[in-house]
Order: sequence, then C-alpha cells, then structure tokens
Amino acid sequence: MSALDVRRVGKTYRARPGGREVEALRAIDLAVPAGEFVALVGASGSGKSTLTRLIGGLDAPTRGEISVGGRPVSGPGRDRGFVFQADRLFPWRTVLDNVAFGLLAQGTPRRAARAAAAAVVERVGLAGFEAAYPHELSGGMRQRVNLARALATDPALLLMDEPFAALDAQTREVMQVELLRIWARHQKTVVFITHQIDEAVYLADRVVVLGARPGTVRADIRIDLPRPRRLAVKHQPAFAGYADRIWRLIQHDVLQGLRLPPEGDEPSAAPAAPAAPAAPAAPAAPPASPEEGTRDVYPALAA
Repeated sequence: MSALDVRRVGKTYRARPGGREVEALRAIDLAVPAGEFVALVGASGSGKSTLTRLIGGLDAPTRGEISVGGRPVSGPGRDRGFVFQADRLFPWRTVLDNVAFGLLAQGTPRRAARAAAAAVVERVGLAGFEAAYPHELSGGMRQRVNLARALATDPALLLMDEPFAALDAQTREVMQVELLRIWARHQKTVVFITHQIDEAVYLADRVVVLGARPGTVRADIRIDLPRPRRLAVKHQPAFAGYADRIWRLIQHDVLQGLRLPPEGDEPSAAPAAPAAPAAPAAPAAPPASPEEGTRDVYPALAA
C-alpha cells in the first residue's frame, strides 16, 4: 500500500454561476511509497499548488479519488503536515511556542507539547533559540521553525509548497542541504512543489513533471543519484542531464506563459535597408616631414 494514492483526479473551477469553467487538473495518477521524496515541477498554470491543496484536503477534486495511508481524503487531517512559502509564524509567540502550536491545537497537554516541540527544535538545528521571537530570526531560521512546526505533529505525509522561494540563492541552497539532513532522520513521505528544476533534481527520489492548462502528468522521472547528496553533485554531468531533460519537457509551457517564441523559432528580423553609398574619402594630408609619415607604421622610428 502506498503512503499516497492519487487516482484519475481532475479539478475544474467555475469563476461564478454561469461563468466559464477552467480545468486545472485532468486525470492525474500518482502513487508515492512510504518514505519517498517526490518533487512536482511544471510551468505556472500546471496545477502544482492545486494538487497539493487537494491532497491536503483543503479542497475537493471534481473527479477521481485521493487516499493517504489507505484512507480516503475528505478534509484536512493529522496525517498530513503543511509547509508553505510564507512561514506564517505567530509574531507574538517564541520559537518554542510556535513549534508547539499544532500539538496544542490537537489537545496535547502543554507540558508534553513543549517537550516534544523542544526535541524537534533541536533536530532542525535551532537549539538555543527556543525563546527567540520571529523578528529576531533570519529568513532561513524562520523556515526551519516553519518546518519544525509541521514535523512536531508527526504527520505521515509532508506537503511542501515552494517553501524556499522567498529565500536568497545562498540561503536556499543551505536550506536544501538542511532539509535532506532532516528528511534522512525522520524518513517522512514528502511531496515538494518547486519551480526550480535544480532544486527538484537535488532533493527528490522522483520528479513528476506536470504539463499546463490543464495540468497533466507529462513524465515521472526517477533520479538515480546516490544519497546522501552534497551540493557538489549539482556540477556532475548526470545532474545536468536530468535538469536538461526536465527543462525540455516544460520549456514550451514556460515560454508560452511568458508569451515568448519557442527556442529556435524566433521571428526573423526584417531585411535591412541597403546601405547608402559611402562618400569618397578626402585625400590624406602629406606628412610634415618624412619621419612623421612613418611613425604609425614603424613605432621604432619614433624613439
């Protein structure tokens, strides 16, 4: 039995009664075994976030079925945890109290919730910052708190919707390394949404490529790169091969979304007008002396 099963799922939106229907997803099939890390990649409009919301129970599919751990999804549940792009930390709560929030909301006694939260804070590398407030943390540290809050409730499935998109490039790479370290320790099943192809290849066991408008599964690519992975793997030919293959699968959708011509099909420029005939050059003035006329050609004579 898979940790996640998505069977022939479709989603259609209607802007208003009698309005035009928009098909966001069509016939999505996806099976994720327990402990596997799967990344979803696609152009804007491919339904990545829509699919995540359906798996999380925040919305219902128009067609098809979704189950987590063999149980049909009919709404949000404790078996799923969310990590969004915005950390959404409570500014008036400390790191420890932010991480404990989900446990307290589930009815866990306060002392037990804080003890469990402290253990997770230590695992994500924030020991010593338990009493700090969100405004006292860097962007990367805030995202670690965001991740720790999701892990604290011990979900079977972790849904991550572009959690590093707001970080600068260097912090983003550090967080990718940290995420793999934490994932290796917890071995959660992860569905990770990203626009960054290299991020998907670096993190995932499989990259599922979605086509756009409507979202469909275009390819399901297994990433056969050894673990644990260091950042240096991004410079290996095999890594570049995966990234290039994925880009070729989505480039048409990306360029179309930006209203750019497909690569190699740029419109040819209009033929240039014929150049006007050059005016005859004026005769050069004779040198003032024989030596002056030879200095430019034979610099040694100028010495």
